[in-house]
Amino acid sequence: MKTKKIERALLSVSDKTGLLELAQALNKAGIEILSTGGTAKMLSDNGIPVVKISDYTGHPEIMEGRVKSLHPKVHGGILARRSDKGHMDDMAKHNIKPIDLVVVNLYPFEQTVAKSGVSDADAIENIDIGGPSMIRSAAKNHEDVAVVVDTTDYPEIINAIQNGIGTSYEQRRRLATKAFDRTSAYDRAIHAYLSSATQPDMLKLEYRKVSPLRYGENPHQTASFFTTAKDMVYTGENQLHGKELSYNNILDISAALQLAREFSDSCAVIIKHTNPCGVAIDANQLTAYKKAYACDTASAFGSVLAFNKKLTAETAEEIGKTFVEAVIAPDYEDKAIEILKQKKNIRIIRPKGFYLPETDVIKTVIGGLLVQSPDNILLDEANLRVVSKRQPTPEEMADMRFAWTVAKHVKSNAIIFARDGQTVGIGAGQMSRVDSSKIAVSKAQSPVKGCAMSSDAFFPFRDGIDAAGEVGITAVICPGGSVRDDEVIAAADQYGMAMVFTGIRHFRH
Repeated sequence: MKTKKIERALLSVSDKTGLLELAQALNKAGIEILSTGGTAKMLSDNGIPVVKISDYTGHPEIMEGRVKSLHPKVHGGILARRSDKGHMDDMAKHNIKPIDLVVVNLYPFEQTVAKSGVSDADAIENIDIGGPSMIRSAAKNHEDVAVVVDTTDYPEIINAIQNGIGTSYEQRRRLATKAFDRTSAYDRAIHAYLSSATQPDMLKLEYRKVSPLRYGENPHQTASFFTTAKDMVYTGENQLHGKELSYNNILDISAALQLAREFSDSCAVIIKHTNPCGVAIDANQLTAYKKAYACDTASAFGSVLAFNKKLTAETAEEIGKTFVEAVIAPDYEDKAIEILKQKKNIRIIRPKGFYLPETDVIKTVIGGLLVQSPDNILLDEANLRVVSKRQPTPEEMADMRFAWTVAKHVKSNAIIFARDGQTVGIGAGQMSRVDSSKIAVSKAQSPVKGCAMSSDAFFPFRDGIDAAGEVGITAVICPGGSVRDDEVIAAADQYGMAMVFTGIRHFRH
């Protein structure tokens, strides 16, 4: 498989980034350029000689451009095997010229359907037909033809042209692989749009590998990070400092990020093993961090921190007083970065994708995958139901809302004690809800009397309420729905608690 020189190129692109530089290099090297529609016009307007596809095929573009490149003279020129005498005889017989380079990017279907309020007609019109056909033809015949679908590959083609060396087989093979990957992703996007079901019958995943990781949850496990997003939070370009991210770091950063984004007030989140060990909101970021840290100072050692506002220098100074694995925030004061960098290994993450929309949750099980929509339901005030004899005070309602939001991000069974926008005690991941209640009490580093309590699911027995009542919890928010709700409500009344039912639960396994 030898290097192939380029004598004729077909350019037909929607995204014209870098096109002019590529076409100028082709023209300077004496390479004939075939082109279509808007691409041909752009090149002509910039003084670059171009042969329109319609002139080459002898057939005009028809149906408003829907049919222009679907012609034997185009696909024959791409698909003909140069080493096959029969193919070359057919080309001569039908006046077909070989096409050595195909540069095509597709109608912007994904961008079109991502727009709010896009019409079905607009979406359908942006399904490219001729483009994928030419790409697939060129990719199939990569023994002789180079295909380019990504503007970032233009420089290497320009280099090959300017050096007069042509394209190598290895290069064409790699570009062909990339081309099939692009048409595959394009078809999947169309399938996803046309599918009316929220969960399709066939799940096809498209993730690109960002990097291998040092190991998985444990050193004997291998791991890598894959993504679907261009601006994903864990890519190297978003890490400003520190050691490379580990498997467990990424899990904790993701958990911290999801919780920090829940609040509009300045929020500080401290995560350990994907569970929050301290969360607080306050008008002042430093105060929020101090309140979050005070919830469980022991567990905060070696944790991951997330903030939903630009990290200040004074907060960075406070962070520096303990060992932290990673910090994530939408932005940083310059001085804050300077301060944090004094810690050699701390990972500092400033993601472009801090507010990326949540995607479906996918978990592997033996023999398959579980897929569900994200748990992003908001607390509907209209559906809250006070079931106790005593009405909650405005302060208790605020504490309950805060605790309820945090509970959504704590492994079940989850119990949260909160006061004044601060978690005071967190009970997570227990097989019994009463055990979670007791753990929340035991973990608290300040009195829990007067706190509000949140439970991610209903109380199956009154024992959880008894455990809370005995330590002075004054308000409880939970889904309700137990067959023993009457007993649970009676227990709340016995302790003089205000109790609110939400009607929804937040299990997190």
